[in-house]
Amino acid sequence: MKRFFSTLMLLGALGFTGVTFAEDAAPAAAPVATEAAAPAVAPEAAAPAAAPAEAAAPAAATAPPAPVPNKGDTAWMIVATVLVLFMCVPGLGLFYGGMVRSKNMLSVLMQTFMITCVLGILWAIYGYSIAFTQGSTPFFGGFDRLFLHGMTPDSVAATFSKGVVIPEYIYMTFQLTFAVITPALIVGAFAERMKFSAILLFMILWFTFSYLPVAHMVWFWAGPDAYTDAKAAEAATALAGFVFQKGALDFAGGTVVHINAGIAGLVGALVLGKRIGFGKEAMAPHSVTMTMIGASMLWVGWFGFNVGSNLEASGFATLVFANTLLATCAAATSWMFVEWFTKGKPSMLGAASGAVAGLVAITPACGFVGPMGAIVQGLLVSPLCFMFVTKVKSMMGYDDSLDVFGVHCIGGIFGAMSTGILVNPALGGTGVYDYVANKVADYDMMAQLTSQAWGVGTTLVWSGVVAFIAYKVVDVLIGLRVSEDVEREGLDTTEHGERAYHY
Repeated sequence: MKRFFSTLMLLGALGFTGVTFAEDAAPAAAPVATEAAAPAVAPEAAAPAAAPAEAAAPAAATAPPAPVPNKGDTAWMIVATVLVLFMCVPGLGLFYGGMVRSKNMLSVLMQTFMITCVLGILWAIYGYSIAFTQGSTPFFGGFDRLFLHGMTPDSVAATFSKGVVIPEYIYMTFQLTFAVITPALIVGAFAERMKFSAILLFMILWFTFSYLPVAHMVWFWAGPDAYTDAKAAEAATALAGFVFQKGALDFAGGTVVHINAGIAGLVGALVLGKRIGFGKEAMAPHSVTMTMIGASMLWVGWFGFNVGSNLEASGFATLVFANTLLATCAAATSWMFVEWFTKGKPSMLGAASGAVAGLVAITPACGFVGPMGAIVQGLLVSPLCFMFVTKVKSMMGYDDSLDVFGVHCIGGIFGAMSTGILVNPALGGTGVYDYVANKVADYDMMAQLTSQAWGVGTTLVWSGVVAFIAYKVVDVLIGLRVSEDVEREGLDTTEHGERAYHY
């Protein structure tokens, strides 16, 4: 436990580094939309001023029509939602399943599949409302959309363009796919040794008390139409999530998804302890073929993840697409050469890991950096993650089964912080858009890095503490870990009564 708390404190300190150096610095213009606008019916235009008294017969003023979703945007968001679902079922299951031993393949598939189903229901019942409606604090949303109350096919959600909306139903389901794949990522940290019942209970607790608040803190805002002037912008920002108010940029989930899940995975690995035989017995992946297939599915699905986060089928979405592709190519290439140089041979498992590391790093940045910035992120993230999954893990002695912390948390931290640098227009970035002035604001590196540090540090501390408490609660109620006999036999037959293979 001392190791856990020291690790958490170190990571939290890293996340908040720079805050004291620029605490009083002004944020980089009005906070830009980070991934998803607050779901709200488009505001009606203000009533025009009354006609002069001397007018004999003032004409009845009519307000301009409310924005209507574009069919192209709606069609793209439907496709993007399917792509993100494809990442979890079956992409993540196959990616993780190939890396465990054959006796545990089916258990990983079952875990990722049922996390998707159970949490998908909870998202509709209360998750969407807590994450994406206005609450009384900047840490939690409200209850306006409990059981999707009041939502109809005509309800709309804001995008990143003034006067542009999409149907709220597709916005809600798009966010559902994020809400289910994020907890599923944690599975890789404690694979092969945790009870299925304990996994489900933990995921419900973590989803409720970590994912939903962090999503609200980072992504909830009033939408671009609320930023009409300085006074309106100040009022709108005061209603936004805590991290959003700090000006942090996270286009598609570096903090909400990867750092959030990655630190929870590390906590789980430390609380559960090592697998039986870890470091003494061979625990090689039983099917790198399956892992490669899963990684490829993740790569394809990630275009829905990142490009869908633009919420519009626009020219800007093509930049996000290009960045996602280039960063992944660069990261896979970088990992291959690092491994080739250090171990003498380039491996397929390493190439797949590098691709995922690149996808993780570009996720917060994909809408803020240029193509060359995306390549730089990909080239740099792989050596960093490689060091953590090979050297740091061995040095610290924790058993993160499938390197959730080393790839997702570390890659997410790197991606989030490097976004603060590469968003600079002078480096090919898009800059931070000022919705009041309707132009890109002046770039301030120290102010933006401070904002990014707030996002990273808040997520690390919040998720780490919630995860630790949730693991302990589950352990007291039903126990976390399977027995030694069950672990040695494998979770496929003991937990689920069937096998992935019959030969």
